[in-house]
Amino acid sequence: MVPVKDRIIKVTFNADVHASLHWNFRPQQTEIYVVPGETALAFYKAKNPTDKSVIGISTYNVVPFEAGQYFNKIQCFCFEEQRLNPQEEVDMPVFFFIDPEFAEDPKMAKVDVITLSYTFFEAKEGHKLPVPGYN
Repeated sequence: MVPVKDRIIKVTFNADVHASLHWNFRPQQTEIYVVPGETALAFYKAKNPTDKSVIGISTYNVVPFEAGQYFNKIQCFCFEEQRLNPQEEVDMPVFFFIDPEFAEDPKMAKVDVITLSYTFFEAKEGHKLPVPGYN
């Protein structure tokens, strides 16, 4: 994979929590600059401020939608249950890269900003979140 050094993309980060989950969840950086073909590492922070253990699970999306096919996560906390004990705070890494083919796609020519957004939900026993693209 060869980095495309002349194509700089700003990646912004967003964090949301469903109303049923009483966690504090936020990105540790608001934005980073990357080039296609180069790996990057970002962190989110989650805290359970309650007095009981809670399990959360997250989904994500990429905006603009069309850029999502080029956004590749190598390591991520999404779709895996995360148990936080009372008052526990954890760092959650996201290791990713943007496929170098992004720079060759004419539909991506005017895309200079990509937003990675996560939403955490309280995990309910026996309830599975649907994984996008799979049945």
